[in-house]
Amino acid sequence: MQHADQILNARWVIPVEPAAAILDRHSVIVRDGRIAALLPTPVALRDFTAPKIVDLPRHALLPGFVNVHTHAAMSLFRGLADDLPLKTWLEQHIWPAEARWADREFVRDGTRLAVAEMLLGGTTCFNDMYFFPDEVAAAAVEAGIRAVVGMIVIGFPSAWARDTREYFAKGQAVHDRYRDHPLVRTAFAPHAPYTVDDDALRQVAMLAEELDVPIHMHVHETAAEVAEAIAATGLRPLVRLERLGLLSHRLLAVHMTQLEAEEYALLATAGVSVAHCPESNLKLASGFCPLAALNSQGVNCALGTDGAASNNDLDMLGEMRTAAMLAKAVAKDPCAVPAHVALEMATINGARALSLDHETGSLVAGKSADLVAFDLGGLRAHPLYDPISQIVYAGHRDQVTDVWVAGKRVVEERRLATLDEHDLVATAERWGARIAAR
Repeated sequence: MQHADQILNARWVIPVEPAAAILDRHSVIVRDGRIAALLPTPVALRDFTAPKIVDLPRHALLPGFVNVHTHAAMSLFRGLADDLPLKTWLEQHIWPAEARWADREFVRDGTRLAVAEMLLGGTTCFNDMYFFPDEVAAAAVEAGIRAVVGMIVIGFPSAWARDTREYFAKGQAVHDRYRDHPLVRTAFAPHAPYTVDDDALRQVAMLAEELDVPIHMHVHETAAEVAEAIAATGLRPLVRLERLGLLSHRLLAVHMTQLEAEEYALLATAGVSVAHCPESNLKLASGFCPLAALNSQGVNCALGTDGAASNNDLDMLGEMRTAAMLAKAVAKDPCAVPAHVALEMATINGARALSLDHETGSLVAGKSADLVAFDLGGLRAHPLYDPISQIVYAGHRDQVTDVWVAGKRVVEERRLATLDEHDLVATAERWGARIAAR
C-alpha cells in the first residue's frame, strides 16, 4: 500500500476541473500538503494507508473559495455608514474614519476578524487591497489562509505612507519579505484611476512586469467615475489604462459595472480578468457588471465580496448565488451563468486571475490541498438532485464544516483551529465602542 498523510472520504467530490464534474463516493488523498490522487473510495482504501482518515458520508468536498477582492481590515467598519451613495460613503464617512483609525493595530485586528469569517465560510484564499499589507500578510500566516496582499498605491498620504515614493518602497519591501512564502503572494494595488496619476500607473505597469505580479485595481466602478474621467482627460478610464500599458493578463479589474460593448473584446484580447462583486455593487447601487456578455467573449470573470463595510459580509456562497441570479436578470436569459459556472468563478477563475491556478482553485493531483467540506445531509439540502446546483442556489455558509489549506485543517467541525473566536469577538467589540464614541 502507498502511504499518505490523510484520506478524505466524501459522498461527493466536486473537482471543478473538468467543468460540472461530480464524483460519487470518492476520496481525496493528501500527501505533503498536496493532492496526491482522487479515487473511488473503495480503491483509495485498498491502495493507500494514512494516519488520518476523515469520513464525510453526507458531504461534498470541493476546492476552497478564492475571494478576489477584499479590504479585510474594513470588517471593523461593518455597518458604520450604510445606505449611502458611493461618493458620499467614501468621502464623508469611510475616508475620514480611515484617517482617524486605520493604523497597524486596526489593520491587524480587522484582518484577523475578516480571515476568521472567511475561513468559516469556506474561503481559503483572498486578494486584499489595504494599508499595512505586512500586517495583512502576518494575519494570514497566523491563521493559515492563502493570501495575495496588495502593494497599495494611492494619491494621498495615509498612516502607511506619506507619498507615492514611499508607497512603492514599502510595498516592494513587503514583496521581498514574502517572496518565497508558501501562503503569501503580492500584487500591485493602485486604488483607482481617479486616485492614482499617470506617472505612478506607468511605474506600476513597469514594476509588475519586473516582479512578475498581478495588478489589482478598481475600474469603471460607477457612472460618475467614468463621466468625471471623460470630463478631466477626454478618455474613458479603460482607454487611459490601455495607453499607460496596464491592460494585460496581469490586470484584475474590480467592479466593471460601466462597460460598452466594444470594451468586451478589448478586455478579452488583452487577457484582463474581471473581479465581479455583485452584492457590494447592488448595495451601493453602482450598476451591473455585464457578466454573461463578458463570459461569452471569453473574459475570465471571478468573484469578490469587497469589504464588509460595503457588503456587509464576506460570504462567497452568497456572492455565487447573487452573481448567477443577477446575471440571468441582466441578460434576460435564465441560462446565463449556470450553477457550475458560478462555482468556477468562485474557485478556478479566481485562481487564474491571481496567477495561482497552478496551485489552487480545483481538485487536481499535484495542486495544494485547499478544500472545503460542505454538509448536504440536513433538511435544507433535501431532496437533492444536483449537488452543485444545491450548493450554489440553496447553500449556506453554516453548512461548511471543515476547511483545509495546504493540507492543514484550519476549520474542524465548524470550529476555527488556528484562531480564538471569543478573543476575536471581544476585540471587535472594543473597536466598535471606540469608533462609535467618536
